[in-house]
Amino acid sequence: MLIQEVKDAKTEKEFLQLPFKIYKNDPNWVPHLKQDIQAVFDPKKNKFFRHGEVIRWILTDNGKTVGRVAAFINHKANKKSKVPIGGMGFFECINDEKAAFKLFDQAKEWLKGKGMEIMEGPINFGEKDKYWGLIIENFNYPPYYNQNYNPAYYVPFFENYGFKKYYEQYIFHRNTSDELIPLLKEKSARIRKNPKFTFETIKKSKLDKYAEDFRTIYNRAWVKHDGFAGMEKRQSMAIMKTIKPILDEDLIFFAYYEGRPVGFFIALPEINQIFKHINGNLNWWGKLKFLYHKWRGTCTTFFGLAFGIDPDFQSKGLEGAIFDECKKVINEKDKYEDVVITWIGDFNPKMIHVIENLGAKKLRTLATYRYLFNREAKFERAPIIQ
Repeated sequence: MLIQEVKDAKTEKEFLQLPFKIYKNDPNWVPHLKQDIQAVFDPKKNKFFRHGEVIRWILTDNGKTVGRVAAFINHKANKKSKVPIGGMGFFECINDEKAAFKLFDQAKEWLKGKGMEIMEGPINFGEKDKYWGLIIENFNYPPYYNQNYNPAYYVPFFENYGFKKYYEQYIFHRNTSDELIPLLKEKSARIRKNPKFTFETIKKSKLDKYAEDFRTIYNRAWVKHDGFAGMEKRQSMAIMKTIKPILDEDLIFFAYYEGRPVGFFIALPEINQIFKHINGNLNWWGKLKFLYHKWRGTCTTFFGLAFGIDPDFQSKGLEGAIFDECKKVINEKDKYEDVVITWIGDFNPKMIHVIENLGAKKLRTLATYRYLFNREAKFERAPIIQ
């Protein structure tokens, strides 16, 4: 077996095409868009190149591509870390442990050569809302847009190699017609009757306003997270611009108390329900297919991308009030049947409790693993947010 660095059009094509071989008989698999994956490794499109570096390889056996992996370093994040951490991701491999270990070895040695002491994966060379984690429970449900997907045999690859779970990631599901638990429903009704609270859906014409409201709540809600540095204005605006092409104004809600932003729920149409018809390429023909399925109303599911409550208003029923407002709008327009809530780490039990109180059930479990290069070093799980 031969490792080759992805350096030219030929090796990049092999890198992009391998998943089509791995999942050709899997009816639940939805390929990532070619253009999305290429953007991750394009310095002109991925801001993480400003403070990071990345390399990727393919593995061939008798001339056939049988595996791939990428390794990367976020130098900015490492400035806040006690030990230097490298990442690995975009891993795909045939059912061959020897091949998988060869790919892990390649990533490990490159990271060690760069002075790293821990390899974390499978993760993204970018934000945590994309390509993050390994599925360890429920392999029989399609991935939502930009979610990692993998066969069950990847789990023993990671664990037999010596990776250990740093944290688990839970994905939740609920029908749009589901009711809140009685206690939360009572609190929600009380808040919605209080004239000091107001709720509104996002307006594309005022994205700068909502970007700032989002940033205000986010910075207050996530201040206790490990390594949190605060979101800058340009970051929140970049997020809004990124989601603008596919956002549905009826799926993004903000809550205000006496005009002050105190809560948000950001959801998007589950466009993988369309992308499964596009075969991973948003070229001109893929765009036509996308527009056709969007017109047909192919998306019956939406996915919750971000949910935040100002600490002063947590555990008071505001999260239920936001969901009730969202439910009211969606049911009136009969647009969607259910919602998938993107992953929440087991290090955040308060948010898990909130989501479960909203009537959501655990749909899938992923895990983010770490491999310590010093095999004698003490392994510690991700710290719990208090």
